[in-house]
Amino acid sequence: MFHYVIRRLLLAVPLVLAVITLIFVLIEISPGDVTAKYFTPEMKPEVRDLIIQKWGLDQPAYVRYLKMIRNLLTGDFGRSMDSDRPVIDLIKESLGNTVLLGSTTLFLVFLVGILVGTTQAVKQYGLLDNFLSAGTLFLYSMPGFWLGLMLMLIFSLQLGWLPSSGMTDPVRHDYMSWWDKKLDVARHLVLPGIALGIASAGGVARYMRSSMLEVIRQDYIRTARAKGLAPRVVILRHALRNALIPVITLMGLSLPALFSGAVLAETIFAWPGMGRLIVTSIFNQDLPTVIGCFFFTTLLVVTGNLIADVLYAVVDPRIKYS
Repeated sequence: MFHYVIRRLLLAVPLVLAVITLIFVLIEISPGDVTAKYFTPEMKPEVRDLIIQKWGLDQPAYVRYLKMIRNLLTGDFGRSMDSDRPVIDLIKESLGNTVLLGSTTLFLVFLVGILVGTTQAVKQYGLLDNFLSAGTLFLYSMPGFWLGLMLMLIFSLQLGWLPSSGMTDPVRHDYMSWWDKKLDVARHLVLPGIALGIASAGGVARYMRSSMLEVIRQDYIRTARAKGLAPRVVILRHALRNALIPVITLMGLSLPALFSGAVLAETIFAWPGMGRLIVTSIFNQDLPTVIGCFFFTTLLVVTGNLIADVLYAVVDPRIKYS
């Protein structure tokens, strides 16, 4: 297992390099001048030259690319061209918020999806199965941005139950107790978490139902039932673990979609995370910040897929990595 993990980590290096190279090329060929926001008609030419030299824009693209790769290898992400702050500080402020939103959403997505899918399989073709099937298909086909706006309109503007945007109460949060601060963050997490995860939960439920139906028809499940084991024991101890294998695969594949969906959810709900930072940096053509954000996002996705692979061996002892 250890050698397998090391090999996967080494294979992730060219993947991260390819993502960074692609982002650099896309920003280079995008229209507009990144230094235009610094210039005014009254600015002297020598001042313009100093600004261009400061950001290294007077050098060829390949030279700036090689310097960028060298800096990344040393852990230097440079300074933001928009705020003139170290990129690593901006990422530190945003990365934890995105991980909180993504991990909470991912946990709820698969918890709800597995429970609903298992229930549907056990109650196959029953009234509950038909009702849950219609509900999961409806949620799975719902556009995320529309759902987010509708949730904000109903539960925030109309009912006033939940905050509409942000991560904390901008006025009272600093004066709250430790427990009240946690509850404040949790209340702000509800709407973006639902908007980001409810469609994915419907998809997981469909996969889980199909996988569970296939497993419970196997001979060893019939044998377990013939021995007189309780139905709950047969499902939870014998069927569930094997039915989870395709869902774990889905977990690894859903991570990129989850982080890309976080860009939309964080923009709609003004959640101060990596998605919002990426959107702002792209609009401002802030190359160092964009590169730093995608570098860490790619690492998170690679790590998540590696965890999914390791979970295969945890769920099914027959799977060995050598």
